[in-house]
Amino acid sequence: MPMPKRASVDDFFAQLSDVQRPHLKALRKLSSDVDPEAREVLKWNLPVYVRGENTNLWMLQNFKNHCSLRFNPPFFAAQKAAVEAAGYEFGEGFIKLPYTRELPTELLKTLMRARVDEYETSEAE
Repeated sequence: MPMPKRASVDDFFAQLSDVQRPHLKALRKLSSDVDPEAREVLKWNLPVYVRGENTNLWMLQNFKNHCSLRFNPPFFAAQKAAVEAAGYEFGEGFIKLPYTRELPTELLKTLMRARVDEYETSEAE
């Protein structure tokens, strides 16, 4: 069944199931805490955190049994070892976060901060 069309980021969060909501709301708060300058926009029917003209920092994704924090694949390739060491599954550009496990907050903060640092460094050049 396709995901229902969202009208806004707030609508995305309002339509989450009771199982999905705690993890995704925590990721939303973590996103704004780590980078208060990032804009929260709806792209591809999902919340995306954006800087500058239109640079995607990361995206939140929801699935039936897990959610994901998705980065661009070139950035995430350098982060895979830390994710694997923490015992989380990952794929091309994302860390898989099962709803049955507590969020690895420190790891997620580290990933987000590294992405913000990468953005700020590349913008300064």
